[in-house]
Amino acid sequence: MAKLFRIFAALLFVSLSAMSSIASATNYTLWVNGRGGGGVVGDYTSFTYWGPSATAAGINKKAVNWDGYNSIASQNGKIRDALDCFCTGSNWCYVATHSAGDLMMGYTLANYGGSARTKKNAVANASGQCGDAGSGTQVGWNIKWVRTAAGAGGGSELSDVGSWAVSEPLVKDLKTTTARAMYNHNDTHNVWFYMYAGAKGTVYSAILPGQDDEAVAYHSSGGVSGSSGAAFCNPSDWFCNDLTLGTAANEGGSVKWSYHSVSFRDDAEAYNHYSNSNWQGVISLVRADMVSNAI
Repeated sequence: MAKLFRIFAALLFVSLSAMSSIASATNYTLWVNGRGGGGVVGDYTSFTYWGPSATAAGINKKAVNWDGYNSIASQNGKIRDALDCFCTGSNWCYVATHSAGDLMMGYTLANYGGSARTKKNAVANASGQCGDAGSGTQVGWNIKWVRTAAGAGGGSELSDVGSWAVSEPLVKDLKTTTARAMYNHNDTHNVWFYMYAGAKGTVYSAILPGQDDEAVAYHSSGGVSGSSGAAFCNPSDWFCNDLTLGTAANEGGSVKWSYHSVSFRDDAEAYNHYSNSNWQGVISLVRADMVSNAI
């Protein structure tokens, strides 16, 4: 009888330990800004770039701020710090990006998604770095998926022609040929990018081919592969090939990068590029989906 009791007690201990491990797992929602920045770098509660911090934007939301001015390579450590903090060990992340944040996140996964990462404790200091969890390392990060508003992973023609300040290091990275050659866009380490493409362009955005949101054309926000941008439109436009939804090849045969899927195409031309410090534009659609799905 005593032996049976000891066996039962041991099994109960193992069971409770497993339950404790599961209970300690936490999901986070990370928001990676684009050009211009605005939030305090290292402060994961600073949502200035996006809008009011009280606005719902997914479970345990964190603002992953970088300066939005310097090069992708020089600022990339800020993103790796955040991913190490909140997306290692038993913790998992949902990620939302905007504009150049797409280029930043793609660069991060392609270059570091298979690297050894030290598991962190999700308690950040003023620099945005977290302490070690004391449980070793892992390969890459625990990321469920990425949702991208107005993604600039394919660059922008506004950078090509100098419509943006050409002295900014980031603007040089955002040239279409530079952005597309910066890293292997097909290598996401199996993390899906769900793309949201806005089409409420304006007069000056005639520089941008096909449909656009005033800053980024469909070839980029739709995750279309290739060494340079091309014109893609909504089905109602007869003068260029359609950007298709999902992972299907576009009209004319061009394809999307691997692990890229178009979740939203702005057929009504209702959404532009900008948050207006109030979660607006195509960002509003990503925010709504993060509230519904990042749980």
